[in-house]
Amino acid sequence: MRLRKSASIYGLPFPLEAASDMRHLWTALALVLFLPMGAGATTLLFPKPAELEPDVAFWRSVFSEYRDDEGVLHDSVNLAVVYERMAMPSSVSRRERNKRVEKRREHYKQVLAALSTGNRNNLSAEEQRVLALWPEDVSNETLKQAAGQIRFQQGLSDRFAEGLRRAGLWRQHVHDELTKYDVPVQLAALPHVESSYNPAAQSHVGASGIWQFTRSTGRRYMRIDHVVDERNDPFLATTAAAKLLSYNYSIAGNWPMAITAYNHGLAGVRRAMQQFGDEAYADILRNYKGRTFGFASRNFYVAFLAAMEIDQDADRYFPGVRPEQPVVYEVFRLDEYVPADALASVLGLSERELASHNPAMQATIWQGSKYVPRDFEVRVPRERLGAPAIELLASIDSGQRFDAQLPDLYHRVASGDTLSEIADAYGTTVSTLVALNSLNSRHRIRAGQQLRLPAAGPAPVQVAALPEEEPALAEPAVNEPSPEMLANAPAIPEGPVAPDMQPLAEGSAEGILGEEAEETLIETLQSALLADPSDYSVASDQTIEVQPLETLGHYADWLGIRTQRLRDINGLAFRTPVEVGQRIKLDFSSVGADSFEELRSAYHRQQQDAFFRGHRITGVQDHVMENGESVWVLALRRYDVPIWLLRQYNPELDLGRVAIGVTVRFPLLATEAG
Repeated sequence: MRLRKSASIYGLPFPLEAASDMRHLWTALALVLFLPMGAGATTLLFPKPAELEPDVAFWRSVFSEYRDDEGVLHDSVNLAVVYERMAMPSSVSRRERNKRVEKRREHYKQVLAALSTGNRNNLSAEEQRVLALWPEDVSNETLKQAAGQIRFQQGLSDRFAEGLRRAGLWRQHVHDELTKYDVPVQLAALPHVESSYNPAAQSHVGASGIWQFTRSTGRRYMRIDHVVDERNDPFLATTAAAKLLSYNYSIAGNWPMAITAYNHGLAGVRRAMQQFGDEAYADILRNYKGRTFGFASRNFYVAFLAAMEIDQDADRYFPGVRPEQPVVYEVFRLDEYVPADALASVLGLSERELASHNPAMQATIWQGSKYVPRDFEVRVPRERLGAPAIELLASIDSGQRFDAQLPDLYHRVASGDTLSEIADAYGTTVSTLVALNSLNSRHRIRAGQQLRLPAAGPAPVQVAALPEEEPALAEPAVNEPSPEMLANAPAIPEGPVAPDMQPLAEGSAEGILGEEAEETLIETLQSALLADPSDYSVASDQTIEVQPLETLGHYADWLGIRTQRLRDINGLAFRTPVEVGQRIKLDFSSVGADSFEELRSAYHRQQQDAFFRGHRITGVQDHVMENGESVWVLALRRYDVPIWLLRQYNPELDLGRVAIGVTVRFPLLATEAG
């Protein structure tokens, strides 16, 4: 796979080889200039190989024909094979739904098992019907495998129609932000796949908002904590999505793989492209066997193609559905910390109404344990203001203006939290948390537990030691509001401004594309490193590529062996450090490759999470290397970028041997406000 660079030709991002041969440029220009700016341009950007048309057709049906109260049993590999359409009313519990699905799945397993014997004589009517769903030359082996590939997909047409209505609230903003970052406006269809444009959508792995950002990925571009979660604000999250998609494209070099990386992660996409070729889309989606490349990742691009077709021709698929009109907002930033009730009062709004237009504000603000932050971007409908916002804000009583935020007193442990991550988040130490909370020597914490923080002072009474319970590793540490906070927080109102704000039962890509997906450790780690193109996998020859921040000591710890053993099998002299990009062989006699990869990924996730709690990526600077310049000096002194992040933006470059004239991409960082 070669490094690609994005150029904007008549508003269309187009992959150009990072070479000096101008023939590539003229070819690109010729293709664009002689194509209409409609279907042809769309096909150029988002190719649809003939082999994938049945998959796209399947998702068109799911999005536009099958209602939310029904679903289909189908083959999970050959999506053209649909066995049965099943009624599934919303009143049916998940347990009952699973029971009904399993009963019908067992029926088709038996039919397929009988057909896989090769007997084509004296078939029952049902056997004939099922066999006719497959190509005439279907093999017995294919039918045998199909018995284990029967999957249920819920219909989504009602949800898609609601998404088309809701999308009108933010459509222009989405188009503007995508265009600003050289992302094709057709990507506005992606939230239909992710969330049906529901700002309150949440997934089982903690993804949130219309663009379904996980915390780890979202923190690269947004503020996400117990005070503000910008993922839930469609305006702010759209800007972040445009930046992420632009970044994905800069690494992948084409939009099908950039879109797939949005769900699967850049590292996996790069491995697939290296194995099959940069633009072997059908081969990748059909044959790539990545460990986490499951049904959702395999179908993400084709589902996007289906959603894009419907989104661009909504009247054909959903006649009569009209988008809601956007709200005209007055947008301003506070120069001091202000209580939410005081802000709502001077604006002439109820707290509930102010909350509905500012969904990034967390429950801690509405229940009074935190102020509305300084520099927070507040939105208020212009028609609701009786005077210019600047005049209204000036009327806030001086006693309601503060130079600092209220201190954090407690942290409610979320699934996946560790004491070290919590300590990092609040600028304290593990030993301090252990002492304040009388934790036992093994420092066990559990999801739902409330930890006292230094600002709360010492505990008034001795707390009994906690039970020996391992915390579930899921999303990175985050302070979530307690049940009491949520109970006291103003509810989001229903209405034209914030319609149907109830969270989706299955609002993410895994929910829409997946089937009762069980969250596993590797799925969680993978979702936390979606924007990291680094390869943390173990190759078939039991070697790995050394990544930044890693040492032989790390590998030895993760493998449960001595460091000297690694030196011996790699012929490394004592004190010789490993170099980034170097391949070294490992010893898996004590720990398996899967466990090693999990520990390795967890380490990098923790390092990146800690960094992005205090920093945010605001843009990218292309720097052409000049005589006498050093990448290392530029990174540390001019751009203030850690080497591991610089490498993520330049994964194909050998940073130790960058020649004059080579373009290096430096991410631009801002320090996150408190």
